[in-house]
Amino acid sequence: MTRLDRLFPRSAPVIHGKLDSLQLSGSIKERTAVALLAGLVRDGHLSPGGTVVESTSGNLGVALARLCAISGFVFVAVVDERANVAACRAMQAYGATLERVPTPPDGNRLAARLRRVRELLDAIPGAVTTDQYGNADSPAVHAASTYPEIVADLGRPPTHLYAATSTSGTLLGLQQAIAADGHDVELVAVDAEGSALFGGTPAERQLPGLGAGVETALSGSARPDVLHRIPESDMVLGCRLLARREGILAGASTGAIVAALGRDLARLSDDARVAVIVHDSGVPYLPTVYDDEWVADTFGTGPLEALAAGAPNPFGSSAA
Repeated sequence: MTRLDRLFPRSAPVIHGKLDSLQLSGSIKERTAVALLAGLVRDGHLSPGGTVVESTSGNLGVALARLCAISGFVFVAVVDERANVAACRAMQAYGATLERVPTPPDGNRLAARLRRVRELLDAIPGAVTTDQYGNADSPAVHAASTYPEIVADLGRPPTHLYAATSTSGTLLGLQQAIAADGHDVELVAVDAEGSALFGGTPAERQLPGLGAGVETALSGSARPDVLHRIPESDMVLGCRLLARREGILAGASTGAIVAALGRDLARLSDDARVAVIVHDSGVPYLPTVYDDEWVADTFGTGPLEALAAGAPNPFGSSAA
């Protein structure tokens, strides 16, 4: 973890960032992938030479591809047209096979990917899926590792903990650990505008890795204390703010967390201990989030102008 003292100048709360972007596969999904594969082996569903099939928008696929490569498993990643290009290339570099699913008429890419997973499980003898959207091993690993590490590094629980949502495995694991330890922690879920999670209305989104097109089995059990839905233009601004002020290159989900925290600063007390998760690296987002031309073409010049204006907190109510 590292203190983020420069992110919001003149803000009173101490902000700590947990850098899971430094995991070997580049994201917090390394933890998830380890747990999901270990569970399949533990339960006798997977042995060397076996085939793993999973739907992914990028990060989990990279982690699974890496671990399958060193464990002797075959990995088939089911991706859609919005999957991160760099992540797809990384999966292939590890030896994964990519199954590309076109966007269906209803626009629900996640549902289409999940249908294709089921088809492949029927077609490939002995194939199994890690089922990242409903597998209880996903929240369990975050309850057993992610949250205790945060508490240990801080020396005590945070008062506020921010996490991004997609499958909601990380969020649910944090929730379970907080409840089990009896800690008084405000758990803040950060979702994307256009995500179906937590009763949201699905809509077209440009950036993968945050939110989901359907409610997941795990999200149905998650009960965050606060929920933020962040527009993608604010994710871009949050990513760039973190890079320029803290020297941390992070992905879109972390940019959304920065935006959510900026919204909340006015309500946080001076003695608040805030922890945020830096979920993944920004390197796969260099052609999008960090490319001025792509940002201007996709969202207009608003994020670029807000960054140039240099407001201490461009997400606050008083920001121009």
